[in-house]
Amino acid sequence: QVQLVESGGGLVQAGGSLRLSCAASGRTFSTYAMGWFRRAPGKDREFVSTTIGWSGGTTYYGDSVKGRFTISRDNANNTVYLQMNSLKPEDTAIYYCALAARPKYTSNYYGAGGYDFWGQGTQVTVSS
Repeated sequence: QVQLVESGGGLVQAGGSLRLSCAASGRTFSTYAMGWFRRAPGKDREFVSTTIGWSGGTTYYGDSVKGRFTISRDNANNTVYLQMNSLKPEDTAIYYCALAARPKYTSNYYGAGGYDFWGQGTQVTVSS
């Protein structure tokens, strides 16, 4: 089993920045992908970003965050980060970290089904 714990959420004004962290523990020796999803009130879960590969060298972003968010992964510390800049009120959501233990087709990682473990989520609120 793998446990994921997110941190770094909070309240920020529009145009501001936040950095989310997700620390993995447990059977982390098998970590192929780590990603971020979010769920805004009344909306479906949305893909935000992911880092794929045993070294985490390949990254993908959802269209709504491209150019504003940056994902990075520290394999030595089993941690993935999401640097969020130029935040907008529509970025308000609960952000969830997810981990995939084995390789799958790349398209799988854009959806929740591509991941094996999930964190509890961290709230991000952007005020206008």
